[in-house]
Amino acid sequence: MMQTPGATESVPTRVIAEAHPSAPLPTQGPALGASVRVPLGESGLRIFPLILGGAEFGWTVDQEHAFAIMDRYREHGGNVVHTADGFASGRSEYIIGKWLESRAARDDTVVAIRVGTHPDHPGLGSVNLVRAVEASLTRLGIDHIDVLYLDGTDTVTPTEDTLATAEWLVESGKIRALGAYGFRAERLVESRILSSAGYPRITVLDVPYNLLRREDYEGDVRLVANAQSLAVTPSHALAHGFLSGIHRSRNRLQGTRGVQLLGGFNRRGTKLLKVLDGLGAELGVPDAAIAIAWLRAQRNVVAPIANAYAPGHVDELVQGVGVSLGRAQLADLARATA
Repeated sequence: MMQTPGATESVPTRVIAEAHPSAPLPTQGPALGASVRVPLGESGLRIFPLILGGAEFGWTVDQEHAFAIMDRYREHGGNVVHTADGFASGRSEYIIGKWLESRAARDDTVVAIRVGTHPDHPGLGSVNLVRAVEASLTRLGIDHIDVLYLDGTDTVTPTEDTLATAEWLVESGKIRALGAYGFRAERLVESRILSSAGYPRITVLDVPYNLLRREDYEGDVRLVANAQSLAVTPSHALAHGFLSGIHRSRNRLQGTRGVQLLGGFNRRGTKLLKVLDGLGAELGVPDAAIAIAWLRAQRNVVAPIANAYAPGHVDELVQGVGVSLGRAQLADLARATA
């Protein structure tokens, strides 16, 4: 239709009806964007409340697919990548370093590394700890590690010696914040006593913790973490993938992954998956998101560490950041894992 010069085109008015009070709640989804940040305890760092784990990089996930996974995580607003020097004998670190370089992402990415299990320099002794950090920095192609987790599987090296070495690493600018992995309650207390004498303070704690595996954290470790205001970043958030709900039959389990998943196939695990399915249907999110949301609802848990095998898995995981579970829903999950 021809329009007279100077006339304005008539635009239909769009009427948006208000939702009725009894209408279903909108589907909870991913919290997106670089503005989604929480303090990582007393470390001085601000992070996305879900940490991308790189345990599969260089093992079951090659470099090309690892890049796609990290790209997707970054698109959702993620800014923390975690791995260990022992994962794939260092190949995981190498892949992450190449991604940081190719995407020019180092300045806005928090790099968290666990050391102490690489076969070339195992444990937390002074010499091996320094060599481990230097080797990680070389593989990553960076000049400092933002969060260095000390692997507590070394129970032989005196904690004082380890922290004295960590002090030098902090003062030399090679690490920014100090964390611990798998430290027992007594060792955390000892570390805090030593920090009062001038040694660096452990501010972040990684402990294997999920809906199926609760005993490592709930108890003395949680009491100490609360008392010390530690930022807890639990690993094994999905129990090696069992809590994603993808694996439903033990008949299809194979290899190392099959062994890791086997423990979930019992009455307790089956009951838990049923509850996860129900809550997922209620909230419109996948089971993995519910498992992440449950962890985030626990006191002192700042950001779970979760591994991904494909970009689609990242899409599922980040939805857990946008899910807030109510008391009744948390009670249902507690009963299922009792």
